[in-house]
Amino acid sequence: MALTEDRTPDTAELRAEAARAVLWNYVSFASGKLLVLVTMAVLARLLTPQDFGIVGYATLVIAYLAVLKDLGLGAALIQRREDVEDSAETVFVANLVLGAVLTVAVALAAPLVAGFFREPLVTPLLRVLSLTFILEAIGSVQLVLLRRAMAFRRKLIPDVGRSIVKGVVSIAAAAAGFGVWALVWGQLAGVIASVILSWTVLPWRPRLRVHRRLLRPLMRFGGPLVINDIQYAIWANLDYMVVGRLLGDSALGIYTLAYRLPELLVQSVWRVLAQAIFPFFSSIQEDRDLLRRAFLATIRYTQLVIVPLCFGLFIAAEPAVGALFGDQWSAAVPVLRLMAVFSFVGSIGINSGDVYKALGRTDILARLAVAELVVLVPALIIGAHHGIVGVAVAHVIVATLDTSARLIVATKMVGTTARTIWNQIRPSLAAGLWLTAAAAPVLWLTRNAPDALSLAATAAAGSLAYLVAMWRYDPVVIRRAAGWLGMKKGAAA
Repeated sequence: MALTEDRTPDTAELRAEAARAVLWNYVSFASGKLLVLVTMAVLARLLTPQDFGIVGYATLVIAYLAVLKDLGLGAALIQRREDVEDSAETVFVANLVLGAVLTVAVALAAPLVAGFFREPLVTPLLRVLSLTFILEAIGSVQLVLLRRAMAFRRKLIPDVGRSIVKGVVSIAAAAAGFGVWALVWGQLAGVIASVILSWTVLPWRPRLRVHRRLLRPLMRFGGPLVINDIQYAIWANLDYMVVGRLLGDSALGIYTLAYRLPELLVQSVWRVLAQAIFPFFSSIQEDRDLLRRAFLATIRYTQLVIVPLCFGLFIAAEPAVGALFGDQWSAAVPVLRLMAVFSFVGSIGINSGDVYKALGRTDILARLAVAELVVLVPALIIGAHHGIVGVAVAHVIVATLDTSARLIVATKMVGTTARTIWNQIRPSLAAGLWLTAAAAPVLWLTRNAPDALSLAATAAAGSLAYLVAMWRYDPVVIRRAAGWLGMKKGAAA
């Protein structure tokens, strides 16, 4: 199948297509997370903690090297508007070469990794897992092209198929007594299933050709994204390292648990949104006015979801921790509240990076990523001297600075103002105050009830108040969202 050049659909069609892309991508994400949770619950009864720990050493190495597996070329292909077929073939060959290099490098370095962790079994495990680099390279461009076309409904098939096959093979192998190798064979089987299904849902067949005239512009776009990916890999684990090193195992356990809820409920929305919004922004990069309106609209609709989640976590942190984890984890409550604030602040500027990428300015994204890391390191260390609450406060402060910087740059690039951005956030914030006014009294009245009952009652009261308030302050958003969800005919347009 040959790739066709992009057409220019009308604004309403683009808007509805982007909304559907976000929804289908979230369905894929949520399905994958649910399948992983079920798989881990079963495997936890068939394998030992030591089995998980040994494989964890190997997968940690794979995860860190994964930031190099396409050098940002996939994002470059999504952003590119011309020579799509030739660009896709060039990226395909480049990914195969990178996959082969990483596979060989990891296989050769496996004994060194095993020596570092003082676990000889890591050597054969890591050598087998290194094959995932070359295997994933075979199907990576098909997945990128599905993202580029915002065909997340079709992308759901390889994504969920991977999780299903991985789970079934892992559980079957564990039940058959393969021990630690059950996790490895499951991982490989899942990757192979994803490749086969991606080639099935997208019948594009590449030629093994490198178009040299395209390699340099693709690398110029993708190179800074590698810096951003490395920064994110460090950022995602830096606070854990600081807390574990300076405050000890118990503090790390409490901090990790407090971070998990906003990470799952709020920050996952960021990642799902970015998967769909970047291709959308790239498709309208030539129309600066439309890009400006799309940028503002994504802020508006993102906050429609983010505000109630963050406000709800902040208010109901105590019964949420008690109901989900038990009273012994009560020290996580203040950290959870601060993480809810951190997640809200960070969400406001989260789509600005997609503006930079859509306009080909990945260098700006890389500079801001490095600047954030430079500020975050000392902030976390200083915060750690005040315990895990201090670490959470450091995250909030740095997120505020980072969001401000990202929005300032983005507003200049698309020609908007801080006041206009505030107008996108204001309806959701006003509704969030209604949520607070309704939920807080219910929380107080149910303070002596079981945590699960208190959480359910507080969440119900807050949700109802939020929906009523949003209908008053911004009924257009509610009608359009209902239309995209298929709940109100004609509203999506």
